[in-house]
Amino acid sequence: MDRSLDVICLGRVAVDLYGNQVGGRLEDVQTFEKSLGGSSGNLAAGLARLGARSSMLSRVGDEQMGRFVREALQAEGVDTSHLATDPGRLTALVILGIASRDSFPHIFYRERPADLGIETSDFDKDYIASSRALSITGTHLSTEQSFAVVQQAVGFAVESGTRVILDIDYRPVLWGLTSAGDGEERFIESREVTARYQAIVRHCDILVGTEEEIQIAGGSTDTLAALKNLREICSATIVCKRGAIGCSIFTGAIPGSLDDGISVSGVRVEVLNTLGAGDAFLSSFLCAWLDGRDWAECARYGNACGALVVSRHGCTPAMPTRIELDDYLARSADIARPDKDKRLALLHRTTTRRSARRNLCVLAFDHRRQLEDLVIATEPAGHRIAEFKQLVCRAAEQVAADASAGTEVGVIVDERYGEAVLARLTDRQWWVGRPVEIPGSCPIEFDPRSSMGLPLLKWPAAQVVKCLVFYHPDDDIELRLQQEDRIRQLHTDCAELGRELLLEIIATSKGQPCDEHTVANVMRRMYNLGIYPAWWKLESQTEQGWQEITAVIEQYDPQCNGVLMLGLDAPEAELRDSFAVARPFDICKGFAVGRSIFGGAARQWFAGEIDDAAAIRMIADNYAQMISYWNAAEA
Repeated sequence: MDRSLDVICLGRVAVDLYGNQVGGRLEDVQTFEKSLGGSSGNLAAGLARLGARSSMLSRVGDEQMGRFVREALQAEGVDTSHLATDPGRLTALVILGIASRDSFPHIFYRERPADLGIETSDFDKDYIASSRALSITGTHLSTEQSFAVVQQAVGFAVESGTRVILDIDYRPVLWGLTSAGDGEERFIESREVTARYQAIVRHCDILVGTEEEIQIAGGSTDTLAALKNLREICSATIVCKRGAIGCSIFTGAIPGSLDDGISVSGVRVEVLNTLGAGDAFLSSFLCAWLDGRDWAECARYGNACGALVVSRHGCTPAMPTRIELDDYLARSADIARPDKDKRLALLHRTTTRRSARRNLCVLAFDHRRQLEDLVIATEPAGHRIAEFKQLVCRAAEQVAADASAGTEVGVIVDERYGEAVLARLTDRQWWVGRPVEIPGSCPIEFDPRSSMGLPLLKWPAAQVVKCLVFYHPDDDIELRLQQEDRIRQLHTDCAELGRELLLEIIATSKGQPCDEHTVANVMRRMYNLGIYPAWWKLESQTEQGWQEITAVIEQYDPQCNGVLMLGLDAPEAELRDSFAVARPFDICKGFAVGRSIFGGAARQWFAGEIDDAAAIRMIADNYAQMISYWNAAEA
């Protein structure tokens, strides 16, 4: 069917708070990692990562967690036009832990959650008819209000030829059948619950659940009997998930054994966390189904996707992309531990990055040593530098307000003198880079300590980690090894903590000869060391230099966000000419220039020759001029 959406996901969407400490009681967990959650939220994100056009039909609260859920879905590419904001309810939370391979305690904080506040007025028949399929979570059959919403959505789907999928998703705690702290419980018999499921099952095209979920929907603790009960009331294709065994699919009469269905073996992996595996299975299963694959192939995709997620920490963050899943399917027989496979880890990290910017014009004013050289090294001097950086920020904001469509502005600013600017612009969701290196250090040293792992953990996740390295292939071998070891350590910290790394390479600092091969060779060396930055920040190059750099990135990391050009206090005319050479290469996504924009104003302002307004005006004019040079280079 030629429709604008592939799958509408109606149901549970929440914030997951996953315990970082693995192998102990939930009571002893010290830190938690926040991510998108809820079965329907996981499904919508999983579908989008695999290339499907998914939409979220639900509600979130009018608070920070609700805005986080909305932004997280949008970042994955999920349509949120029908994700309503409920001013009277809070976004649901789930606290989860990994106690052992067999125990995953979790607590649902769902006292009048926003997603169950969904109303029939939140959507219409045209919206349902715009999608090839409607996927419903069983949780939304648990209250009168949400059940009425499901009935209306299913009715619209039947009228418009939209296929209906029911993810049984049975959690007794969400039906009030067990205590609030017993979220891990997966099965309690209930005639009332069975009746609710069967009222919807009769209209479904695909029904998906574990054996326990098939039992509750079919009204029998014997799986085969439950399947036969379901077949009496519906003609749906029934998909029975069987954990490590794989799954069995039933399209017609129920046979005498589960194995006699269309049975596809699971992928053997070391299990870390089973939570979210079912949502991963369904997302990949449905993507294959939407592509017109047969049931066995759908199951193969679903099993592989589920296997990847059970080997990882988290639910939505563990969902694979299409590139990653295809690579795994091609090599799964040889990968016993997907969580230990370096290629899969790299593909997961690079293909799930935040969307890259194309026209990123960055004002870099993380300079510390250069500004300190302009003032007397006394305590008031630091305050003066911080004050000047506030002026630079105001100039950047003025330019951003007038920037043409398609031009995105950003900043690189330090914590030492720009702490207030960092907080201000990060809160406004700008592209923000933040340096980690001690200025001028070679071999590189990190500020405030040699190991960046713990300090980075305290940074806002949206801030890009910027690291400047003076590196030339002809440097002394001992110096190069020191540099490489520290960059590799920083890269590992960034990868573990989900931070984007911008690696700035300056090869010309010591006057050593550089040609069109130099920077490309440095990048090739970094990639061979396992260092894959999200961004590169590089000096201007000749046309052949950019050709070689492009070839290196295409060979090693086609998912790289790209290159930003640095300025090194070059004159405007020189930068303009450099932009003209770089702009035709797709890998060049913008610039990150500093002193060429603010240097003159800084010298005059610190000397008392101009006031604040004049400094802001001068910086804003220079910044706008630099953007115009970049845009003109494209033309």
